[in-house]
Parts: sequence; C-alpha cells; structure tokens
Amino acid sequence: MTTLLVANDGGHLMQLHTLRPRLGVGDDVVWVTPRTPQTESLLAGERVHWAFPCPPRDTRALARNTLACRRLFREHDVALVVSTGAALALAVLPQARVRGIETVYIESATRLDAPSLSGRALAMVPGITTYSQSSALTRGHWQYLASPWELYDTTPTAPRPVRRMVVSLGTQEDYGFRRLLERLVPLVPTGTEVLWQTGGTDTTGLGIDARVRVPSEEMSSSIRAADVVVAHAGTGIALMALENGKCPILVPRRSMHGEHVDDHQLTIALELALRDLCISRDADSLKERDLVAAASRTVTKVSDPPQLRITSVPLPRQRTGGSVAATATAAAAATAARV
Repeated sequence: MTTLLVANDGGHLMQLHTLRPRLGVGDDVVWVTPRTPQTESLLAGERVHWAFPCPPRDTRALARNTLACRRLFREHDVALVVSTGAALALAVLPQARVRGIETVYIESATRLDAPSLSGRALAMVPGITTYSQSSALTRGHWQYLASPWELYDTTPTAPRPVRRMVVSLGTQEDYGFRRLLERLVPLVPTGTEVLWQTGGTDTTGLGIDARVRVPSEEMSSSIRAADVVVAHAGTGIALMALENGKCPILVPRRSMHGEHVDDHQLTIALELALRDLCISRDADSLKERDLVAAASRTVTKVSDPPQLRITSVPLPRQRTGGSVAATATAAAAATAARV
C-alpha cells in the first residue's frame, strides 16, 4: 500500500522531508514534487513523480498537474496521501478524496495563527484531515500536530573566527533580496569563503560568485562546514541550518520593499528568535557583531523524537461524481485563482 508525499519545492518539501521519519508511513512511498536541483538531491534514491512547477496563482499549472497526477492512482495502490502544501496539494489531495483515499494536509510552519488559502480550500473538502504546526492555529477544522522547532536547542560555544559562510536567499524567481546583499557584502571578513545562493536576486556589481540554485546535499554539507549561516527567513533553510547544528541569522523579506507577497517571514524569524533558535535582524540593521554571535552558538537536536499519529476517516471509494468530487473540484478551482 503506497503513500504519496506531496509538496512544492523549497520549504514545503523540506518540512515534509523532516517530518517523514515521525509519520510512520513505511517504505512504500512516492514523492510528488517539481524537479529542481534541490529536490533531485534531497530525494536521491527515492521514488519520485516529477510534477510540473506549480507557482501561486497559476491555474494552468494546477490543471496540468491535476491531469498528470491522475496516473499515480492507476499505477499505485495508494492508501494515504500527505502534503505540506502549497498549490501542488490542490492538484492531488482532492482527487485522492474522490477515490476515498485517506488524505492529510499539514499546514506550513509559516502559518502560525491562520491557514493559507490552499489550506482553507482543502479544509472545505470532506474527509481531508487538516493539521497545523502551530498551537495558535487550533480551531475549527485544524488540529495541532507538532512544531518543527520543538526538537532543537542552542548552546553557547567558544568564540571563533568567521572563515566560512553560507548565504541563502531561497529560489524565489520573482522577488529579489538585493537589500540584504548590499548590507552583508561589506561585512564579510576578508578571506572568508562564502557560498552565495541568491535565487532570482540581481547581483550585478556586488563582486560575489553568485549561484541561483544549489543542490540540497551540497547546501547541507556546506552549512555543516560553515561558521555562520545568513539566510532569508524561510522555513526550508532554517530547518536545514538547525539540522546541521547551526544557529542561523535570519533576515526577513519585507513586502514593503517588494521582497515578498506578504510579511510572513517576519513571523517565522520572530518565532525562532523567541525560541533562541536564530538571530533575527532586519537587512538594514545587520552588523558584523551578529556574524560573530552566530559563530558562537551551536544547535543540538532531540535524538529520538516521538512519533506523530495522523489519521482520518476515509469515505467510501468512488471514481467520479458525488458531493465529494463536486466539493473538491469547486474548492480547488476557486482557490487556484487566488493562491
């Protein structure tokens, strides 16, 4: 009996990948995600259905993925579908419920007190169990599952010079974060080796060896070897830093500067800072002493985290028609135009 693990690339996939050992889904797993250097590296050796890129507000991509993913239910005896979002979940989860398959949606850890538009739409589909990763989002359809951050702790270490750094701005194509680079480049100590992963940010004239994307395994090993990690406040890179023992400097993208669609990264940075799991700074206030402070902390992880129980009540299997199909299709179509 196969489990489908569905997630957009980036932070959504990193969250699901980190959660997987705690979900008890077994070895018969097929991942569903777009093909990128990150996903190819992170899921090396796994069975993967490579989905089409599924950006927000792209109804064509949603329709293409909905059609392309139909064959998964013909080729595999799917018993469970689990997703951490975002838009790709709309293409797969409703059709799982149409077939009476047990279906679980785990809201992104970025959503602390309100679900995403995708989450709100999927919560309307009968039979989809919806979980949050924030105790503040426990109402209505939403049950609290666990926080990804509760497994980590920081401790001070002896100060050391900054000789290696990783800088990651994520892979957003439409939103640059040059404001951070302009502030950070002059602060890097002379002779420091830096991996600059800059996504869609324009780096002209900054004199850095910028890379748009970096495979997950290379990024992970570079973080492990680094003294300091500086990143936008995305859940994926934050998790990767913590997993590799680093207390990152998280710099939120701001919508007022055109760096993101909203200010959810402020919430992520605040959440981790309150847990003492990062140093949070605005791009304009970053200082060299922040690099020194980050190099003087290390992160440990709970060695045997408790298993998480995810269950739902399947509806009778049905291939077409019925109120479930109608509700699922209407919810997905209505949301696709907005997410």
